[in-house]
Amino acid sequence: MLTWLMVLPVLAAALGAVRLLRQRRTRHVFRWLLATNVALLGGACVLLATALAGAAQGAPAQTAAAAAPANGSALIGAAIAVAGASIGAAIAVAYTGAAALAALSERPEMFGRAMVIVGLAEGIAVYGLVVAILLIGKS
Repeated sequence: MLTWLMVLPVLAAALGAVRLLRQRRTRHVFRWLLATNVALLGGACVLLATALAGAAQGAPAQTAAAAAPANGSALIGAAIAVAGASIGAAIAVAYTGAAALAALSERPEMFGRAMVIVGLAEGIAVYGLVVAILLIGKS
C-alpha cells in the first residue's frame, strides 16, 4: 500500500508531462514540472519526518533486540546513498561518454583509454551500493 502511495504521484507527474509535451508548450511544461518536483520533494520530506518521528516515539527502555526504529533510519540512509550515487554516476557517465565518443571519432585507437575513464565514472554507483549494503548489514 505504501508503495502505491509513493508511486501514484510520480505516475501522475509523468502522464501530465507527456500530455503537456504533446501540446508543445515548453514554458508551461517547465513550470508544471518544477511545481511537481517541489510537491514531490515536500511529500518526501513529510514521509521522512513521519518515519523519524515514529522512531523517536519508541519505548524509553529499549533492549538490544527491540531496536526496530533504527532499522528504518538505516534503510532510509541506504536509499539516499544509492540514489545519490546513481544520480552522480549518471551525470558523470553522460559527460565522459560524450567526450569519449568525440575522442573516438577522431582517434579510434583511444578506445581502451576512453572506456577506462567511463568505467571510473560508473564506479561511483558501485560505491553507493557498497555503502547501502553496509548500512543494511548494520541494521
